[in-house]
Amino acid sequence: MLGQIATHYLWWILALLLIVGEIVLPGYFLLWIGIAAAVMGVLLWLVPSLGILAQAIVFALLAVASCYAYAHWLRPRIERRVPGDERLNRRGEQMIGQRYELIEAIAHGRGKVRVGDGQWLVSGPDLPVGATVEVVAVEGTTLKVRAAR
Repeated sequence: MLGQIATHYLWWILALLLIVGEIVLPGYFLLWIGIAAAVMGVLLWLVPSLGILAQAIVFALLAVASCYAYAHWLRPRIERRVPGDERLNRRGEQMIGQRYELIEAIAHGRGKVRVGDGQWLVSGPDLPVGATVEVVAVEGTTLKVRAAR
């Protein structure tokens, strides 16, 4: 039966098995070898006369090249920190430096601002409704503000 299946299909089956293996045992290692096997299948589809030894050598080179490309080119770009992403899941801290309009006057150090479709408690100097404030810090769910300049 294997003699009847075109060799490039075998490479694509190997690629599929490696990629499925990556899903079961994640770590990005099998993914890149699977991609190398898929590329080998395409190469063999284009050049069907490639011998078995040449296939093995080209596959080994593709596997090393794809793993190297991931480790030295793609991974550093994925892991590179963008300014502000360390606050990604801390919405309050993302508001530091932002300006908002008071919807409830700050009296005795407490008031409210509208942020999007919600309201946030603020603390700061007494200011009237409609005043623009700037967020300077966050304490729990309360924004510390000052009058915007």
